[in-house]
Amino acid sequence: MSVDKTAAIPGSKLAIGARWLGLAAALAAFAIDQANKLWLIFGYDIAAHQPLRLTPFFDVILAKNPGISYSLFSNDGAMGRWSLLVLAVVAIALLGFWLWHARTKFTALGLGLIIGGALGNACDRLAYGYVADFYHFHVGRFSWYVFNLADVAICAGVGLLLLEPLLRSERGAAK
Repeated sequence: MSVDKTAAIPGSKLAIGARWLGLAAALAAFAIDQANKLWLIFGYDIAAHQPLRLTPFFDVILAKNPGISYSLFSNDGAMGRWSLLVLAVVAIALLGFWLWHARTKFTALGLGLIIGGALGNACDRLAYGYVADFYHFHVGRFSWYVFNLADVAICAGVGLLLLEPLLRSERGAAK
């Protein structure tokens, strides 16, 4: 059995390919999120047409989230807004460093999705002072939180990062 030792070398072809995949995923997640938000806010004018009921349990609305997930750390003031923006930039920089050193395409893809989603939400905070959320699942009085496509990218990226070690251990057990 041969082992490809170049996979662990940051400058190897595999590492460079992983970086490009992560960068492409980040750019795609960011672009899709921002295009969706711009269309819903300015093209469709969701604020004037809400709620848009797609099913008995799924609506499209405009929710202005001044905080982070589930509106935690909500603060409508400038200090809170800029603090959350700085926190996002630091997180994106750290994730970018991790992406630069990613050894697998799976890790790079997960990190790219997280970075793209974080950039999308940070862009909202910078442009509007809040994160624009739209998609609302609910059943009766139970209401799940409202989210956007950046949040979907972040959750998918985290899921990939959590799944990779499990897949790696399965592959190792199969050999």
